Amino acid sequence: MIEFFNAWYSPANKERKMHVYLPDDYYFTAERYPVMYMFDGHNLYYDSHATYGTCWGLKKFLDSWEKKIIIVGMECSHEGNERLREYCPYHWDSFAGPIDGIGQQTMDWIVCELKPLIDQKYRTWTHREATGIGGSSMGGLMSLYAAICHNDIFSKAACLSSAVSFCGKELRAAIAENNINPDTKVFLSWGASEARSPRGKAIANSCNRSINDHLYKKGAQPYMYRQTDGHHCEADWGKQIPLFMNWLWLNRI
Repeated sequence: MIEFFNAWYSPANKERKMHVYLPDDYYFTAERYPVMYMFDGHNLYYDSHATYGTCWGLKKFLDSWEKKIIIVGMECSHEGNERLREYCPYHWDSFAGPIDGIGQQTMDWIVCELKPLIDQKYRTWTHREATGIGGSSMGGLMSLYAAICHNDIFSKAACLSSAVSFCGKELRAAIAENNINPDTKVFLSWGASEARSPRGKAIANSCNRSINDHLYKKGAQPYMYRQTDGHHCEADWGKQIPLFMNWLWLNRI
């Protein structure tokens, strides 16, 4: 089942809609559940809610999956370039102009405000081994940043088509500077058809491999996946759900 509620997003002094997946028997048991926080929550479950009319299909997968889990889908801003700003932990001279990212503040909000709220509102397991994060594109970047810089909170991250090409240097420095638990699992994926030019494809390959290698050398457990014919879209990210969910939570591919 999906529940909705508004949470106060302090970095922008505005409310944000939460799209929360609960196991169907949640209100008939006393069981506690692990939690996965996911960016762009409106794109996860229903086509009718998705920005471009196609969702990931996450609810359909979870309804028949063997593991019961809570998903907290966090809706982004839909105003201009605000999503880029909120989901960017660094400064970025982007295609849309300079972006002074507040992604670090967004992560502080998730860790210090949203997670305590979720742990109070729902029956969750609160320890890091039962807490994951995930997203695509800028949400993938934020999930990667969370696993690196808030490793005391998140033990696993699904980072799909992550926007890492503009901030590889900063991410590699963060990996070097932060303590990363050896049990940390990071699913890194990108689509072979996301970039149009050979140069763009080479950059995507190089950037993801570099992050993968630095995480591995740090002692973490990255898993790199290049999706054949994968495009930068919800339909292709949805096809990866069994891969990253089974690997992150059940330790199998």
